[in-house]
Amino acid sequence: MRLTLGYVGVLTFILLLFGAVVVVGFRVAVYKLQDTQLLSEAENRKGIVYGGGNMYAGGSDVFGWSVVGPDGSPLGQTSASAEFGLPRPDLARQAVREGRKYGTIEEPGGVVRVVSLPVKRAGEVTAVVQVAQSRAVIDEAVDKFVRILVPVGLVALALAAVGGHFISGRAMRPIRQAFDKQRAFVADASHELKTPLTLIRADAEVLARSNRNQDDRYLLENLLVEADRMDAVLSDLLVLARLDAGKLAVAREPFNLSDVLVETVDRFAARAGVAGARLEVQTAGKLPARGDAERTRQILAALLDNALRHVPPGGTVTVAGRRDGERVVAAVEDSGPGIPPEHLSRVFDRFYQSGAARARRDGTGLGLAIARDFARAQGGDLTAGNREGAGAVFRLSLPAASR
Repeated sequence: MRLTLGYVGVLTFILLLFGAVVVVGFRVAVYKLQDTQLLSEAENRKGIVYGGGNMYAGGSDVFGWSVVGPDGSPLGQTSASAEFGLPRPDLARQAVREGRKYGTIEEPGGVVRVVSLPVKRAGEVTAVVQVAQSRAVIDEAVDKFVRILVPVGLVALALAAVGGHFISGRAMRPIRQAFDKQRAFVADASHELKTPLTLIRADAEVLARSNRNQDDRYLLENLLVEADRMDAVLSDLLVLARLDAGKLAVAREPFNLSDVLVETVDRFAARAGVAGARLEVQTAGKLPARGDAERTRQILAALLDNALRHVPPGGTVTVAGRRDGERVVAAVEDSGPGIPPEHLSRVFDRFYQSGAARARRDGTGLGLAIARDFARAQGGDLTAGNREGAGAVFRLSLPAASR
């Protein structure tokens, strides 16, 4: 859909630009055609003046005309000439000096185009024929052209949207298939790797319990730690693969966010005590939310885990819940160093970790990515920022349930 909208947007811009050029070009062409018609009408009147015939005979009702002397004095005019601002002695005198003369004049009834054509006898100008026509005729023609052009353009855009959607769908099909195969591979590989990893860990535990050599025990303990870390990575990969495939069940049911906040904070109280950090929860009354209570617990657990990794001893982690219009918001703030600006835009990227986290080998780089996907699957969102002063803040927003 985004490809189609982008394609239609570009085509709309091109059509608007093309339409503007065509309309301007059409207007210029019709202006030239009007000048040609005015000159033709003036030539006809010039012949009447030469022949001494009835100067009111022939011609068209859409034109006004008059005949003036070389000094601009009127010699004759049609009854409609006054509507076109004729005669124009100033234009007649210019035509005597310069030859055929076009002019555009402003009249109460609108803009008028006038041509002044000298009539010569024996090489001398004896009269000037002036023919005029309103520019409104041109405006009407251009308006009719635009009224034809606009529906044609809209039909073209509609056909382009249909064709673009079809073509973009065909173009995206192999990409979707490639992603589906990738997700299937990740899910299958993660599932298959967990079985041998479980056996490796079980054997390492047996060896660690029976081995009395201190160096061997140290190596086996490292092996167990890395096995646990790999098991966590595989579990997270399975969750992400199911989320991407839309196969992970996420409920949209009413629940009390306050209860979930308190329960999750209680689970991390012992860990906060070991880390020497103070854990606080701030919530007043019920916070009716709509979503998945269990997934929300997982989101908050990931945020608290992340906060306790970065808060210094003696620091504080605060969890606060509040109502914000049609949303309920849970904020997790810590008094740590905060998120460096260069990392702020990437904290939810998969496998992305800051340099300090990589040095400590903390986490898998997937916890925050999974947390944001869980939030969006519930119709909410998860954002990251920094507090004023120091410390990071993560805000989880979910749809509010009816009270």
